[in-house]
Amino acid sequence: MNNKFDALKDDDSGDHDQNEENSTQKDGEKEKTERDKNQGSSKRKAVVPGPAEHPLQYNYTFWYSRRTPGRPTSSQSYEQNIKQIGTFASVEQFWRFYSHMVRPGDLTGHSDFHLFKEGIKPMWEDDANKNGGKWIIRLRKGLASRCWENLILAMLGEQFMVGEEICGAVVSVRFQEDIISIWNKTASDQATTARIRDTLRRVLNLPPNTIMEYKTHTDSINWHHRSLLFCWRATWKILLSRTRGIGRAFYVLRTG
Repeated sequence: MNNKFDALKDDDSGDHDQNEENSTQKDGEKEKTERDKNQGSSKRKAVVPGPAEHPLQYNYTFWYSRRTPGRPTSSQSYEQNIKQIGTFASVEQFWRFYSHMVRPGDLTGHSDFHLFKEGIKPMWEDDANKNGGKWIIRLRKGLASRCWENLILAMLGEQFMVGEEICGAVVSVRFQEDIISIWNKTASDQATTARIRDTLRRVLNLPPNTIMEYKTHTDSINWHHRSLLFCWRATWKILLSRTRGIGRAFYVLRTG
């Protein structure tokens, strides 16, 4: 069985003529590797609506993540933790995914569902998200499933009427409350964020006194970095105090 990475191996024969002879062979293998790579890419077909299905304006991808509470994570470890469920391009494909997914109200621990336009990762640092922000609504227990469904149906149905501003939505299940949020591209566009807020209030049928918070992703990143720094300092102090305690105990044993 041919290994397509053979072209990357070094020739240790030490014979100059043999090296020149093998060079042509390696070039041919390299070209074959590139062809195999291109053929592999072409086999990953784009998700498209099926025959007679109702296409959505954008393709969307479901993601899932779960983390240990009280433990801040770096962006790299967070990216490794989010799992892609699947991508859909039509109403029918959406329902095929959604009908088999656990409802947010039945999730446990620190779990999150994300629904984002295809090509956008549910991360603050993603190019589509980095200049944007999100509207946040905190819910008492028991409301997450209904609000999440109403939110994503409104998003898929383009009810927000803000062009390409919407990036995605998140539902976060926590121990004492649940949180839903909708992300947009441009935090500085106050007219757009206001329209998203008003539409969100309408599609979720929120009471007038519901608290809605808008937070830019830049603020989220800065807050997260401060949290990581605080945890690092606290951990260092604990380790330092334990080291000093061990040192004192050792000194007492030697001089006692």
